[in-house]
Parts: sequence; C-alpha cells; structure tokens
Amino acid sequence: MKQIKAIIERASDGNYSVYMDADNLDYLVTGTGKTVDEAIESFKAGYEDTKRFYEEENRKFEEVTFNYEYDIASFLSYFTKAFSLAGLSRITGINQGQLSHYVTGRRTPSQKTIKKIQNSVHAFAHELEQVHFA
Repeated sequence: MKQIKAIIERASDGNYSVYMDADNLDYLVTGTGKTVDEAIESFKAGYEDTKRFYEEENRKFEEVTFNYEYDIASFLSYFTKAFSLAGLSRITGINQGQLSHYVTGRRTPSQKTIKKIQNSVHAFAHELEQVHFA
C-alpha cells in the first residue's frame, strides 16, 4: 500500500488543518478542527467519505496509508499532553520562552532549529524505547 505524507499545520486563526501531500492520486483529502485531534479525525472521515463515494460511483479507489508530519506549532501544541514546554526545553536545549513563541506563532523557527527539535525528540524517543521495567 502506498504511503502518503499528511501535513498537520496550525493556521493563523489557531485552528488546525491536515492535508495530503500527494500529486499522484486521483483524489485529495483535507480536514480541519480546533485541535490537532479534531483535524485528524476530520481528515480520516474525509478519507472514508471519499472512499465511499468512489465505491458508489464504481470508480477505482487507491487505498493509502498516511505518515503524519507536523509543523512546529502543531507539534508543540499537540504534544503538550505529554511534554511541558519546560520538559521540551530540557530535551531540545531550546529556551522555553522561544518554544512558547513557536507555539503561539509569534515566531517561526529556522530550518536548523526545526532539525534540532526533531533530532532531539527522536533521540529522546529512542531513549524511551530502551526503558524496561522489572
């Protein structure tokens, strides 16, 4: 099954959107919501609606799986359920105030900073994978 990138972004009005980054399909799906979870659910519902529509029209529907990619504001907002900005600051080495600016959209991180956040989060996740309980 083909894997398609689904981009999660926070809009200037504070809402979130999810959209497919695919030029090689006969359809595109988007979703929006007040939270990342709502936007993802809207996106998934749109995918299922599109699939149903194709079936009703007796059209070939190419099923795909999605790899979600977040913009920094969406990631920081969404994962605050697991990480505080103070904790992310310790993990990434980026000042908590600066992270707060990224969450609110007052500032946009450079590509270098985005890569630093991504690498730090992946390294932390790898550390967590090594944890075993007796």
